Amino acid sequence: MTTTPGPPRVLVAPREPLRPDVADTSGALAAQALRDEAMLTPKPGLVDARGGPHDDMNLTLLLASADALAAPIADCVKAAMSTPLGPGLRALIGAIGRDGEQRMLHATGGVNTHRGALWALGLLAAGLAATGSVEGAGGFAARLAAIDDPALPARAPSHGDRARLRYGASGARGEARRGFPHARRIALPALEAARAAGLSEDTARTDALLASMATLEDTCLLRRGGPEGLRAVREGAAAIMRAGGSGTVPGRALFDSLDAVCRRSRLSAGGSGDVLAAAIFLDSAAPCGRKPLTCAP
Repeated sequence: MTTTPGPPRVLVAPREPLRPDVADTSGALAAQALRDEAMLTPKPGLVDARGGPHDDMNLTLLLASADALAAPIADCVKAAMSTPLGPGLRALIGAIGRDGEQRMLHATGGVNTHRGALWALGLLAAGLAATGSVEGAGGFAARLAAIDDPALPARAPSHGDRARLRYGASGARGEARRGFPHARRIALPALEAARAAGLSEDTARTDALLASMATLEDTCLLRRGGPEGLRAVREGAAAIMRAGGSGTVPGRALFDSLDAVCRRSRLSAGGSGDVLAAAIFLDSAAPCGRKPLTCAP
């Protein structure tokens, strides 16, 4: 495989083992996964060290938001370890999620940086704690997401809700009710395959992101660019992967073209950013025979 160094990338520090409480460890790993996703640079259609498509978001804000979500995600794990799967747990997770949103908004000055990621990582962390495997976590999350939150307050539809209703997309809710297949069965295998091919961790994570972008019905992209914007990003990401990924010379050229399209049209692939964070979390936290749940952030 012919490779090219490409633009400078943000490197991720190695992880060291430790033995704290499982819930606190899960929360710390989830926060670190969000930090890792944010720091990965460059990323088409997402905030990174260069900036991004949002006027109200930057890397510093995303890192503060990530740190604020460690505690609520740990609380999701504690809830799953003490309460059986059912309406009671769904109500408890819903209350934790609403508290987590307030923590996030306090940390960001009111900017919604990670609402979708909190939903995904909270459910997956709870599922990992309850079942001990990636597949089990997906099934647990799907069953939990299928239960309506009895205490859900009335509120104005989010941007994602509007895009979902306008275009008939399943959105984050549909992804959860299917057990987060893009994180478990697309991004995570792409991450592992790139590592097995000897690619750098940053390149592996970029290719995992692109694998998700190539197929995800991302409501963030639909809101910003409509069906045409979504199609352009999906086709662009798929072309990069067909060319061998972002680490090859032809793949890098296509990557730069997609990055330019996203920057010019201010397209935001926020859904795939959440998928990448979830895949990084599953990789670091799942007791899947390679890494125990007590890996450190």
